[in-house]
Amino acid sequence: MTTSAPIASTPAPPISGGVKPKALLFASFEPSGDDHSSTVIAELLRRHPDLKIYAWGGPKMEAAGAEVVERTGRDAVMGLPGFAKIQEHRRINERIEAWMDQNPIAAFVAVDSPAANFPICKLAKKRGIKVVHLVAPQVWAWGKWRVNKLRRLTDRVLCLLPFEEKWFEGKNVPAKFVGHPLFDIKLDEAALDAAASRMPEGSPKIALLPGSRPKEHERNFPLLLESYRRLKQDRPETVGVVAATTPEVAKKLRASAQSLGGWPESLTIETACTDAVVRWCDLALVVSGTVTLQIARQQKPMVVVYKTGRMFYELFAKWLLIAPFYTLPNLIADREIVPELVPHFGDAEPIVQEATRLIEETSYADQQREDLGKVVEKFKGMDACVHAADAIERVIGLGQVSVKN
Repeated sequence: MTTSAPIASTPAPPISGGVKPKALLFASFEPSGDDHSSTVIAELLRRHPDLKIYAWGGPKMEAAGAEVVERTGRDAVMGLPGFAKIQEHRRINERIEAWMDQNPIAAFVAVDSPAANFPICKLAKKRGIKVVHLVAPQVWAWGKWRVNKLRRLTDRVLCLLPFEEKWFEGKNVPAKFVGHPLFDIKLDEAALDAAASRMPEGSPKIALLPGSRPKEHERNFPLLLESYRRLKQDRPETVGVVAATTPEVAKKLRASAQSLGGWPESLTIETACTDAVVRWCDLALVVSGTVTLQIARQQKPMVVVYKTGRMFYELFAKWLLIAPFYTLPNLIADREIVPELVPHFGDAEPIVQEATRLIEETSYADQQREDLGKVVEKFKGMDACVHAADAIERVIGLGQVSVKN
């Protein structure tokens, strides 16, 4: 997913009483974690300008004011990492351990990526350092036994989804729902309308959102592309836009299409403007992930898919997955409000069928819009970066500035 840049604000006065601010270490290993943590870092530094925040992280964390020790997140993986990735993280952990011994910190903030962050949490706990999880590990979805490890390796879990706090508290894990950073900043509807007006005219308007990770593109983009072709064949006035996260991703998607019969003339590609593409579309074909909340935010109908290898699913994932749904809007609603083909092993036909129904049955699409509105309502009044900063302050005993400028 993508979120807006850290909120620019007037620095708050330093905390009173002569209390010396304490240092923090954040670690994020995915672009989404870079997004999530950047606004929290900006809020903490707004309140406490002298607070030292270090990070194993990305460019947005650095722009928010963190001192990045090492840059991460360039080649994030989904699922079980390969041997090379495991070895890479072992070396990272060794460097972090040595860094911790030389740099006293009050708390380690683990941002998502539990497989990468759990070993670092263990290093922190061994040294008496407080641990906060920003973005709850999805132990409610798979690998439920991991909750025992989480209980040992956290002082507070900050939850982005409304059902998570109750679930974790029920497992004796201290947790707090803080909201989702995606909803922190109001959409600039005028700017989105202006951007959408430059996109192609036609009907229906189909957005293709192929995810952010290379493996997601490899497995799912051919499926989305074929679905678009079939919809176009049935309705010649159909137009489409692919939402690419970066120029590099856009280039790779175009290259992939060339080996799949070429890039359709009626299909364009836009980079780093997912909200504008969602604003433009009538219907989204989307790879399962946080981007489904971006679509829900604008109450646009969607069909969600996530293609994976059947052998991997049958041998491993099938026995680990415990959640009743996989798509975020469905999980939050606690029922299927958007069609989800997750995991998906077949061809484009089921996607085309669901998309066709949303195009042809107005009442079906309207019901999905209404249900998505109820999902978004659960985040109303929340300010994720503020509540997360509050929680981190409480964990480390840092004086709080209550007024947000």
